[in-house]
Amino acid sequence: MDLDRIAQCLIDAAQPVADRGDADLNPDMVPLRDTLIPASVLVPLVPRPEGLSVILTKRTSHMKDHAGQIAFPGGRRDPGDRDEIETALRETEEEIAVPRDKVRVLGRLASYVTRTGYHVTPVVGALLPPIDPRPEPFEVDEIFEVPLAFLLNRANHQRHSRMVSGTSRSFYAMPFGDYYIWGATAGMIVSLVDILDCAADPEPSRAQSI
Repeated sequence: MDLDRIAQCLIDAAQPVADRGDADLNPDMVPLRDTLIPASVLVPLVPRPEGLSVILTKRTSHMKDHAGQIAFPGGRRDPGDRDEIETALRETEEEIAVPRDKVRVLGRLASYVTRTGYHVTPVVGALLPPIDPRPEPFEVDEIFEVPLAFLLNRANHQRHSRMVSGTSRSFYAMPFGDYYIWGATAGMIVSLVDILDCAADPEPSRAQSI
C-alpha cells in the first residue's frame, strides 16, 4: 500500500464517527478524569526501500503517565496550538527531532479516549526523507520502526487482559521482537488498520484472545 492510497482511505473515512478508546473492549470503563485532557499523536509513516514502516518510541521510565510504554510521538495540546495537527507536529519535533516541514499530513483517525483521561487525536503523516530522528532524552528512551505490513496483518493483533484495581481489563497487543506494543497505541493501530482495509473487509478487527 502506497502513501497516496493511504491518504485516499483516510479521506474516504473522514466523516463524523464516534470516539474510539480503551472502553471499546471494556464497555463499563470510564476515564479517571471528569474533564478529558486534549492531546494529539503523530502516526509517522516512513518510506523505506522494503516498504513503509511506522516510527514508535519507548517512553522513559520516570514519566508521570505511561512510563516505559511504547507510544507514538505526541502529547498534550498547548494553548498556543492552532489545532490538533499542530499539536502532533510540535510534539513530534520536540520528541524525535523531525521538523514539521518534513511531515506530509495524510489525515486523521477517530479520536481515542484513554482510561487515564486523555482525548487523543491521532494524525497520520508521511515523513519526507532525508530525516534523522533523535530521541529527546527526558521523554524518549528509544526510537524504533515497525514494518507497516506487520501492523496491517491482523494475525499479529492479539487481545490480552490483566487485573486493574480488582477488575479484569482487556486491551489490544502487538508484540514485535523485544517490544510490547499495547494499550492505547495498539488500539490506535487497530483503528488505522480498520480504515486501510475497509474496502476489502468492512468488519471490525478480530483480535486473538489470550
